[in-house]
Amino acid sequence: MNATAPGTPLAIDGQALDLDGLEAVARTGRAVALAASAREAVRASRRVVDEAVARGAVVYGVTTGFGSFADVHVPVERLRELQLNLIRSHAAGVGVPLAEAETRGLMLLRANVLAKGFSGVRLETLELLVELLNRRVHPVVPSQGSVGASGDLAPLAHLALALVGEGECVFGGHRLPGAEALRASGLAPLVLEPKEGLALINGTQLATAVGGLAAAEALRLARSADVVGALTLDALEGTDVAFDPRIHAARPHPGQAASARNLRRLLAGSAVRESHRDCGRVQDAYSLRCMPQVHGAARDALGYAARAHLVEMNSATDNPMVFAETGEILSGGNFHGQPVAIAADLLAIAAAELGAISERRTERLVNPSLSGLPAFLAREGGLHSGLMMAHVTAAALASESKVLAHPASVDSIPTSAGKEDHVSMGPTAAWKAARVVANTGRVLAVELLAACEALDFRRPLRSSEPLEAVHARVRQSVPTHGQDRVLGPEIEALAHLLRTGGVLDAAESACGTLEWMPLLARLRRAPWLGGALLLALAAGITAPVAYALGVRRWPLLAGLAAGLVLLFGGLERMWQRRPLPPRRRVTERHRLRVVPGGKGNGHDHESADDDGEKPRWVM
Repeated sequence: MNATAPGTPLAIDGQALDLDGLEAVARTGRAVALAASAREAVRASRRVVDEAVARGAVVYGVTTGFGSFADVHVPVERLRELQLNLIRSHAAGVGVPLAEAETRGLMLLRANVLAKGFSGVRLETLELLVELLNRRVHPVVPSQGSVGASGDLAPLAHLALALVGEGECVFGGHRLPGAEALRASGLAPLVLEPKEGLALINGTQLATAVGGLAAAEALRLARSADVVGALTLDALEGTDVAFDPRIHAARPHPGQAASARNLRRLLAGSAVRESHRDCGRVQDAYSLRCMPQVHGAARDALGYAARAHLVEMNSATDNPMVFAETGEILSGGNFHGQPVAIAADLLAIAAAELGAISERRTERLVNPSLSGLPAFLAREGGLHSGLMMAHVTAAALASESKVLAHPASVDSIPTSAGKEDHVSMGPTAAWKAARVVANTGRVLAVELLAACEALDFRRPLRSSEPLEAVHARVRQSVPTHGQDRVLGPEIEALAHLLRTGGVLDAAESACGTLEWMPLLARLRRAPWLGGALLLALAAGITAPVAYALGVRRWPLLAGLAAGLVLLFGGLERMWQRRPLPPRRRVTERHRLRVVPGGKGNGHDHESADDDGEKPRWVM
C-alpha cells in the first residue's frame, strides 16, 4: 500500500472498528489497511453479483432502476451507464462542505461497511477508496441533502464521484476537480461495474460519522464534567457529603454511582474542604449536590448513544445485500437511519444537560451573593468586569443547546413518489448533536475558567491533589486574571483542552483513571469480558458437580480458568478505580485568607475541637 498517512495502519474488516479508531483516522490522519479476511469476503460477494448478471437475473439496483423505477429492467449493455447515472443524479447535496474530520470519518465508515462483504463491490473499488483516504484526497461533500433513509444518498454520491474522477476534492490544501486530484495523488479513476454505484451510496455513514465523532467527544466531556464540577464545588466551599456511597447505593443507576465515586476521589484530601467542614451549612444547591444524578443520567444516555453508533459503524447497511454463503441477493431496509437518529437525539439531550448544569454552577461562581467571592471574580470590580461576559457566553450556548435538543428523529417526510414514505432524519439529528456537544465543551470551559479563578481566592488553602493538578494545567494556558483582557481565545483554548482530554489527563495523573461506568455497564462495550465472566460463572457452578461425579481433570481446569478471569477482573477494577485515602482526624483550625481588593465568604471555619467537642473521624 502506497499510503502517506502517518502511523501504523488501522486494519478494517467490517467487524471491529471502534470510536477510538474512528477518531484516530478522522482527526489525526491514521492510515487504513484492509484485513485479509475482508479481502476474501469482498471477492466472494462480488462473485455472486457477477453470476447474477451473467444469468440475466432481475436484481434491484443491479439490473433495474432505483426507487420508484425499481420495476424498470435495464439491458446488460447499459449496466455500467446505470451505475454512473445513479452517482451523478444523486449528487444533489447543498450547503457548507463537511470538515476534514467528518469527511475522513465518512470515507472510513463506508470502507468499513464494504469490507464486511455484503455489498458486492470489486476489491479494486474498495482499495481505491482506502487509497483516497490514506493519500488524503478528500472529496468535497456538501453537508445537506439527506433525510437518512435509503441511506445518506446525496452525501455518499458526492464521495463516490471522486472514485470516477468527477466532482471536487481537496488535496494538498487545494480544492481541485476530481480527475485532477486523482492525477496529482498518483491514482486513476475507475469504471463502475454493476451494483457498485448503489453499494457506494446506500448507507447511514454520514449520520454515523458525524454522530460517532460527537459521541466520542461527549464521552470525554462527561468525565471532564465531574472534574470541572468538583473544582467548582471546592472553590465554592461545598460539601462532599452528598456523594456518600450509601446514598447512591440506594438508587443504583450505573452512571450516577460512577460519577459519585469520581467526585469523592477528586475531592479527597482537599484542605479547602477541611477548612469549612463544621461551618454549619447543611447542604448545597442542586447544581452542586445533584452532580452525580445529573452527570450520571447524562453518561448513561451517552453510553446508549455510543453503543448504538458502535454497532452501526460495523453494520451492513446496503440494499440489496449479497450473501455469499448461499449465493442470494436479498432486498431489505438496513439503510434506514432510525437507530442512529434516535441515538443522536439522545446524545444531544444528554450533552445539553451537562451544559445546562455547568452554566448554573458558573452562575454561582460569579454571583457574589451565592459565592461570597468578589463579583464576577474581578479583583477591582467596577474598573474591571472580570468574567461577567464569559458567563453570558455560557448562558447563550446553554440556551442554544436546549433548542437544538428538540429531537429530529420524530419527524418524517415522504420522498421518492411515496416509495420512501418514512425517513429517519438521522443526519439532522447528528448535526444537532455535534453542535450541542461543541457548545457544551465551551460551557464547561467557562466554568473551568471561573472555578480556577475562584480557587485562587481561597489561597493559601489548597484543593486536593487531582484538582490542583488540573488548576496547574489550566494555568499553563490561561494565567490568573488580574486585569480585564480578551477572553474568547482563552475559552477556546480551555474548550480544546477539554475536548482532547487534557483536563482528564491532569486529574488522572494524580488519582488514577476516573470511571466512565461500572463493570456491568462496561460489559456491553466489551462483550468478550462479559463472555469471560459468564465462563467463570459456569466453571464455578459445574466444577463442584463434576468433582462429585468423579471427574477430576475438568474441575482443575475450570477452577484455573475461573481464577484467572476473577484475577483479571480484580486487576481491571484496581486499574479503573484507586482507593480513597485513609481516614484522618480534623483538629486544625483553618481560616479563609481575604485577598486585598476582594472579600471572604462570611463563614468562620472552626473544627469540632474549638467548641470543646471530641474530634470526629471523617472521610
